[in-house]
Amino acid sequence: MRVLALDYGAARCGCALSDPTGTLATPIEPVLRPATRKGFARVCDLVREREVGRVVVGLPLSLSGGDSAQTQETRAWAARLAAGLNVPVELYDERFTTLLASRDPGDPTSSEDSRAAAHLLTGWLAAHGAEDRPPSGREAG
Repeated sequence: MRVLALDYGAARCGCALSDPTGTLATPIEPVLRPATRKGFARVCDLVREREVGRVVVGLPLSLSGGDSAQTQETRAWAARLAAGLNVPVELYDERFTTLLASRDPGDPTSSEDSRAAAHLLTGWLAAHGAEDRPPSGREAG
């Protein structure tokens, strides 16, 4: 199952996509102004075009774990997204992903926002991905 991670921001939404096995996270082109009608439609189109089975939206918590104005805006946008899609949408703590992206230039053609989304997705896959991956056929029995 492919997972799409989104690093939401009013100006740009960084995007990263997993491979079908849920192992690798790759930054893809960000979506500009995702809260606008056109930007929101582009995010929804990405889910359909890339055959995404789950969307993970980065939740910008404060260092202490509390909410801010950006956290509330992100929660509202993610709820709007969940209402517009037929796949699960969940929030996942994105603390430090932008810092990691700034220290890891990765592919110079990818945006920092999408590299942050890839760090978010890598963390989510490490914590949750195994439950959604297809069996390898090598389980102990």
